[in-house]
Amino acid sequence: MKSKSVATYGMLIAMAFILSYIESVVTIPVPIPGIKVGLANLVVIIALYLMGPGTALILSFLRIILVGFTFGSLSTMLFSLAGALVSWILMVCAKKAKVFSMTGVSILGGVGHNLGQILVAMYIINSTTLVYYLPFLIVSGLVAGTAIGIVGALLTTRIRRILFFEDIHS
Repeated sequence: MKSKSVATYGMLIAMAFILSYIESVVTIPVPIPGIKVGLANLVVIIALYLMGPGTALILSFLRIILVGFTFGSLSTMLFSLAGALVSWILMVCAKKAKVFSMTGVSILGGVGHNLGQILVAMYIINSTTLVYYLPFLIVSGLVAGTAIGIVGALLTTRIRRILFFEDIHS
């Protein structure tokens, strides 16, 4: 692996880690537990579009493990990993289908993340009563996915321009 690639991976993991930390400190004043913006998913969607699905998955999982050991617990890592996996699967499929914009892919990722987490929670407590949270989590995933998708599309466009400009003038 080239040193430039290692540096890029390190920077992306650090950015996702910092965004996760910011999100853990800043709480959203809503009465539904578990609703977050998903700031670190910004790094994941950018990686998906610029570096491919494998890199996006690795970055997502590394971030979850690092944040889990630093600020969370084994249970938060389990919920995050489940949400990230469902989110990643939906985003990769949607991107490959070439039907959705980056914002649409991000929305599916946000909703998928919440779906993965609620499914794990229902399994752990062995009850389907948590399904009542699903409409609220779908709406929050839609809103957060939209915001992350719009910002991700803007940043991806700018990063591509910088990289393209760098390649021309190297």
